[in-house]
Amino acid sequence: MKNVKRINYCRLCKKEKLIKVLDFGKTPPANSFLTENELNKKEVSFPLVVNFCEFCGQLQLSCVVSPEILFRHYVWVSSTSAVTRAHFEQYAHSVFRKFKLQRDDFVVEMGSNDAVLLKPFKKLGARVVGVDPARNVALRATREGIPTLPHFFTQSIASQIEKKHGKAKIIAANNVFAHINDLDDIVLAVKILLSQEGIFIIEAPYTIDFVEKNLFDTVYHEHLSYLSISPLDKFFKRFGMRIFDVGRQPVHGGSVRIFVTFQNNTYKIDTSVTKLIDNEKRRKLYNVNTYRKFAKRIRHNKMALSSLLKKLKAQGASIAAYGAPAKSTTLLHYFNIGRETIDFIADDSKYKIGLFTPGKHIPIVSPKELYTRKPDYVLILAWNFADSIMKIHEKYKKEGGTFIVPVPAPIMYD
Repeated sequence: MKNVKRINYCRLCKKEKLIKVLDFGKTPPANSFLTENELNKKEVSFPLVVNFCEFCGQLQLSCVVSPEILFRHYVWVSSTSAVTRAHFEQYAHSVFRKFKLQRDDFVVEMGSNDAVLLKPFKKLGARVVGVDPARNVALRATREGIPTLPHFFTQSIASQIEKKHGKAKIIAANNVFAHINDLDDIVLAVKILLSQEGIFIIEAPYTIDFVEKNLFDTVYHEHLSYLSISPLDKFFKRFGMRIFDVGRQPVHGGSVRIFVTFQNNTYKIDTSVTKLIDNEKRRKLYNVNTYRKFAKRIRHNKMALSSLLKKLKAQGASIAAYGAPAKSTTLLHYFNIGRETIDFIADDSKYKIGLFTPGKHIPIVSPKELYTRKPDYVLILAWNFADSIMKIHEKYKKEGGTFIVPVPAPIMYD
């Protein structure tokens, strides 16, 4: 695969019925942070365009950046966030109870990152294996006691795992299924490894939340698909599988946890499935005009935030930011916010401190700098953790600082 390719068909239904609904121009890969020595190197940028399939209603990118570029070395480590750790701790306990798992049942996770989910599964007594293409993160997880294969999850890898460990009772795909271009291959890989009574669990941001909460900055090259239930339900039926339960989750601004099994299993289809599909229809999620209206709201958000920051700078205010998640790359580039506006970005991840943001080259520093340099305003780019960030840094507000949350519209907290 070259660095980038375009597909002109829907990755779920394969129909060539795509309509462009959002265009963020060209941006660098969201997690391509730079060291100081790399600041003068030439950076690559790729088109960031969202298309709507008018046949099945799927929302997706058609410009596919090579996963070798995006995922082989990864700076986002899930366990950095206490909120994320708590979420996956609850996830593991919930799945154990819901499906009455036994000790030594086998659990596999694709895109397992630093094993933030597999660690609590292991504590509960499950046998676990992770698969993650980020070699640096996979090595870390393995050293911490969770065997993690440094590969993409494919049919070949699924076969290798099945031969060595047997069939899996649970295969999890958290914030990774929507990152994959060839979803047919992933489902075929799942079918190789999953036991006949097993469950495939997908957790990903939900399109209803994406649209209604104006979460436009979650569009970046890693996120190839924006998932809703109806298109996925039809997709899985092509492979002799079915969605039998769905639960909404608060993480990442609003996510959905989808439970999939083989067509002939005894699990009854929960009412949650039909309720969400009916709700998607009521919210006109399969109507292209929904996304055209969304595009207008994004432009209004851009104008509002740009106007606010320009006004503050004109008054002589100093502005920093908090959090350098992948989504910040989209916001900073589409809103054209750089070092002329933002002095620095504070981040809790030791893996990002000392680096610079893709394209805009804003330095990432320790949160201690908030109290050393005392900026007048802090723009929270990790908006999904805004409540937690503001609570942890209540001292900053007490000392006269003001937080700005940019999404879904700029709001100031002093």
